Amino acid sequence: MIFTVIILLVLIIIFLMIYNMSIHKKIQTFHNINQKITSLNVLQDFMNTISEITSVDEKIKKINDILIERYQIKYSTIVIYNGVDYDIKASNVEEKHWSTLKNLQNEEIFKDSINTATPKYITVQKEGERLPYQKMEFSRAKSAMFFPLYVENVYIGYWIIEGSKPHEFDNIDTTLLEVVRNNIVSVLKTVENQQVIENIVRDDKFSGLKSAEYLFGEGKKIIDKYTTSTVCLFKITNLEEINQTFNRETGNQIVIEVSELLKENLSDEYIFVRYMGPKFAIIFSGIEIDAVVNFMKEMKQKLEDIEIEVEMKTTAKGKRKTAFAKPKINVVVSTYYKRTALEGLTKKLEEYLDGAPKEENTINYL
Repeated sequence: MIFTVIILLVLIIIFLMIYNMSIHKKIQTFHNINQKITSLNVLQDFMNTISEITSVDEKIKKINDILIERYQIKYSTIVIYNGVDYDIKASNVEEKHWSTLKNLQNEEIFKDSINTATPKYITVQKEGERLPYQKMEFSRAKSAMFFPLYVENVYIGYWIIEGSKPHEFDNIDTTLLEVVRNNIVSVLKTVENQQVIENIVRDDKFSGLKSAEYLFGEGKKIIDKYTTSTVCLFKITNLEEINQTFNRETGNQIVIEVSELLKENLSDEYIFVRYMGPKFAIIFSGIEIDAVVNFMKEMKQKLEDIEIEVEMKTTAKGKRKTAFAKPKINVVVSTYYKRTALEGLTKKLEEYLDGAPKEENTINYL
């Protein structure tokens, strides 16, 4: 009887062990599926962030916030080499620690990680110790994972996550974090062209206007607040002739007075840039094309009434006579639709102005 009970108990124990193993396996499977779903959601959030009309720095900061929230990371910092030095693009660490965090490439403990493009995990063993790269801080971070960032085999910086407990990342899925690291790199590659555009925007010396690149970076944020806008390009068609007939100083003065007159008559919501040479662009945000045509007809008349008096030498004896330089304006307009290729539209308008006869002096629709 006792023997039978023992056998029954053994069978029950074996059954419970098998059941527990089955439950553990299901939990692990669920955990893995949940991690994959989280990764897919994070990737979707990354893609949504890329498509937003914000600056590159704002996008990187938002991506870092997504990582902190979705993966419940205590501290996350993204550091990028800008061609001169290392710059913290995003971090939720107090700024007083940034001087340390943006110089980790000089720390001996991370040099091998950078050279081999592999992650590095470090942790303290007990309270009272500090991580090798920490200078004056003890209590903030007790463990860290360092991920070097590479774009097409070129080292561009690093991503470091930190925890407030010793051994905090012992059981973390490093494969998952590698995927996150690769997604960060993908985002940086995607926004690279936008960053180039933002960095090359200049103020024109004579008109005081932004260069054309402004349209496709900061300017586009304003433009894309509206479903449709009107794009206007105009050209001072006789600027080259003025430079040759009079002098370049007179041509520059024409550019200055044309710019000033338009700035005085344009709302702050409209974007006005010197597009290139004798060509200028105005984006009338949220305004219908017919209203713009009426406005530009009026402005064209005022612009062509500008005249600059120039004294001209006429004989070998040095006699002079007075002449007047006056601009001639050719205008082309078209409708821009939110989130479409603004650079493609302005290029099309530019090609029209460059190909139009020099004597053309009207307002045209495209």
